[in-house]
Amino acid sequence: MTQRVAFVTGAMGGLGTAICQAFAKDGYKVVAAYHPQFDNKDEWLKEQEAAGFKDFVCVAGDVADLASCQAMVAEAEAKAGPVDILVNNAGITRDKFFAKMEKDQWDAVISTNLTSLFNMTKQVSAKMAERGWGRIINISSVNGVKGQGGQTNYSAAKAGVIGFTKALAQELATKGVTVNAVAPGYVATKMVMAIREDILKSIIDTIPMKRLAKPEEMGALCSYLASDLAGYMTGATLNINGGLHFQ
Repeated sequence: MTQRVAFVTGAMGGLGTAICQAFAKDGYKVVAAYHPQFDNKDEWLKEQEAAGFKDFVCVAGDVADLASCQAMVAEAEAKAGPVDILVNNAGITRDKFFAKMEKDQWDAVISTNLTSLFNMTKQVSAKMAERGWGRIINISSVNGVKGQGGQTNYSAAKAGVIGFTKALAQELATKGVTVNAVAPGYVATKMVMAIREDILKSIIDTIPMKRLAKPEEMGALCSYLASDLAGYMTGATLNINGGLHFQ
């Protein structure tokens, strides 16, 4: 059987790294996409090699730009082969209460967190359907499910991710391509762990399980959704938030 190719956007953040590692353990060829403005590729690759992961293919581009996504996927296909699994993971925040939110803060989050799904999925979904197999995994958020003050832009985008997922799942259901969303709660990435200790404790106190998620727990869920065993699951939103919110 030909080695399947998994393309992960936002691959060099904490959650993206965990997803890449999970897929590598499953034997996929992993394409790790990153924004060229945040080029820590060499350092990231060294960290991955030290952890036992040596074969990642890296491509740079902006998921908010359609032409950039076309170029990234073309480069990935040239280096690794056709994309079988796409994880739309890239995301940003520009938090501010709505009364003070600027238009550019709204546009940046909507473009990177939601329009990116169009830009990336457009490059691979039809080809997956032609081949009769594919997995599209879209990373939403607990705040896209329940909303969050100070995040009207982020919550709107992540709620849109869920709507996109449900609609596209219906279109591709007969083509062997599944489309699912993952809605994480708070995950113990480097960025979250850098939050001031008292603020982090107040966040954890709101979570019924009284802990943050481990990045590898998110990676494992994506690993399942990418597998053949998940072939009957499509259009679903998987809430993984320690009991913080029930849909």
